[in-house]
Amino acid sequence: MTGQSPDFVSFDPPTPPLPSALEHFAFGITSETGNEANYAAADLSRPEYTLRIKDMVAEERPRERLRQLGPKALSLAELLSILVGPGQALPGRSSIEIAHALLGTLHDSDAADGIKRLQKITVEELLHVPGVGLAKAASIVAAIELGKRVFHHIPAYRTVVDDPAIAVAALTPYLMWEPREHFAMVCLDVRHQLLSTKVLTIGTETETLAHPRDIFQAALKAGAARIIVAHNHPSGSLEPSPEDLALTRQLLQGANIIGVPVLDHLILGGGTYRSLRETTGLWQEET
Repeated sequence: MTGQSPDFVSFDPPTPPLPSALEHFAFGITSETGNEANYAAADLSRPEYTLRIKDMVAEERPRERLRQLGPKALSLAELLSILVGPGQALPGRSSIEIAHALLGTLHDSDAADGIKRLQKITVEELLHVPGVGLAKAASIVAAIELGKRVFHHIPAYRTVVDDPAIAVAALTPYLMWEPREHFAMVCLDVRHQLLSTKVLTIGTETETLAHPRDIFQAALKAGAARIIVAHNHPSGSLEPSPEDLALTRQLLQGANIIGVPVLDHLILGGGTYRSLRETTGLWQEET
């Protein structure tokens, strides 16, 4: 990483619209916009809420749409319905109904966005959804984790880290979706090649404790010539706190004494990141 700040682009994938056959599906949760965030929880105990997959036109069934149009054409409810299958705990209830019940549960939670809740959902939470047993819950959690691992390619050992995005790729499996704050460090050699990635501390939902002494001690023990520090914000907000900025100043001052430069401080959350080197004047203050 050079002294100049590299450019990066944050990409948020679009949410596909619901197919026409499901757009006004009567769960008591109609959506004029096709936005799944408008769904309320389906009451699967009421007999009138029944739509079987086999009653749908073949071309509108989730698996057929997946085969013909690809996964991007499917709504979140359709993707979930493929994972959960028909409900054994509630005979006669279709996978579409169970998927909408799950989405309704997510949107009725304290989280502002159901998709964010789904990223962190546990097997225990899924077991509270009517029609979801252990097998279905495990399949959903495993599929979410697999998607995270496939999407985020981890840089190989000795990869040159000359862009914040490369460091973020190395840190994402340890920080991005964690429900508590983690403080981590990327260790580099003198050529900015990746040596290791280490989680140093785990805190609460709103804070983590990291002391410059412990950070530099871990860096020296790992044989790092350069380091990039990082932590996550479980809320998804990338705004640095006063404590984040104060710690960064302390690290930059300590780096001048110890001789292990701190190349950046990254904040991860909500699928994206913020580089404090790019967005603050802290590094210029130390030159």
